[in-house]
This record gives sequence, structure tokens and C-alpha cells, in this order.
Amino acid sequence: MPFTDLQIDIPQGLSTDEFVLRPITTGDAEMDYEAVMESRDYLRKWEQSTWPEDDFTVAANLKDLQELERRHSAQQAFTYTVVDPPGTRCLGCVYFMAPNAGMFTKSEITPVRSEQWEDYEAMVYFWVRKSHLASGTDRALLDSLRPWIDLEWKFQRRLFITNEQFTQQVDMIERAGLQLRFTIKEPDNPGTYLAYE
Repeated sequence: MPFTDLQIDIPQGLSTDEFVLRPITTGDAEMDYEAVMESRDYLRKWEQSTWPEDDFTVAANLKDLQELERRHSAQQAFTYTVVDPPGTRCLGCVYFMAPNAGMFTKSEITPVRSEQWEDYEAMVYFWVRKSHLASGTDRALLDSLRPWIDLEWKFQRRLFITNEQFTQQVDMIERAGLQLRFTIKEPDNPGTYLAYE
């Protein structure tokens, strides 16, 4: 089901003692760029692409954020930036995708047990900048996202997705007690995505 068919009020964000989530905007281009470039080695595994290239620029990132902001406004997909409480440093991003997004319709999706892909309403991806992994910010973000999604988004079922090559995130998700439900193989990508509930 596309997000435009859901009768929900889109949450404006989430605040904790450690971070704030809010919809990403073009005004975040420089702050987001800094976090992306710091984390580029593992983001390439997570994305299964060469993005961000070594010569990636703030201007190119601004174009990306323009599209993310457009899709958020159109309720096609939702992107939230994760910033420190003062709002001066980007710590990562959270993305909500619909189960019928193009990236999924072109992929080979295999259930691990008897679940049906169509029973899920949202696919959630997130990353935390490299310098904040050792302090456990990624686990704190996941632990905050789970109740926020359940209480404010009111999705009946959602999946958290990562790539098998991003072993640090895979291990963290599994330590949090989430269970593998699907494997996702995109055409022409060497790694397999893993979807957890």
C-alpha cells in the first residue's frame, strides 16, 4: 500500500535527551554532507553503491535533499534527519519507504518463514554517523524508533532493513532482539538486504 493511501497524520519528529528527529530539508545540506562524508566507507556498503563518491559535493547533496524533501511533502517516502539536541550537528538519517516502492518491486524478496511482504506497511532504514557508533547512538536510535513508530505512526507492522555487508548494524539489530523476516536481493547488487521485525 502506498503511503498516500494511509489515513495517518505524519509525525513532525521525536526528541530525546540524546538526539532530535525532524523532517530533513534543504537547509540541512551542509550539516548532512559532513555526516555523510565522514561515514562514506560504510554507507557504500549500506547503499550497495559508490555513493557517496570521494568527489561528492555539498551542491550534489543539496540536490539529493531537494528530492527527499519533495517526496516527504508528497507523502511518497519520509526522511528524517537525526541531529544533536542543539541542532548543530547531524548524527544520521531515518528513512521510511512503502512496501511497493520501486526498489522493492524490482527485487527478489524471500520470506524466512511464513510472513507475507504485503502484510507490512512500512520499511525503515537508518544510519548513524561513524564517529557515534562506538558510543551506541545507533542502538539508542533504534530503541527510540520502535515505540515512536508504534505509538505515533500506528503502523500495524513495520520492518527495519539493513545490508548484510554492514555487519555492525546487523549485529546491533539482532542484539536488540529483532527477528529476520525477509531477505531482499536487488538486481546487480552483490550484497543482500535483511529485513527484521
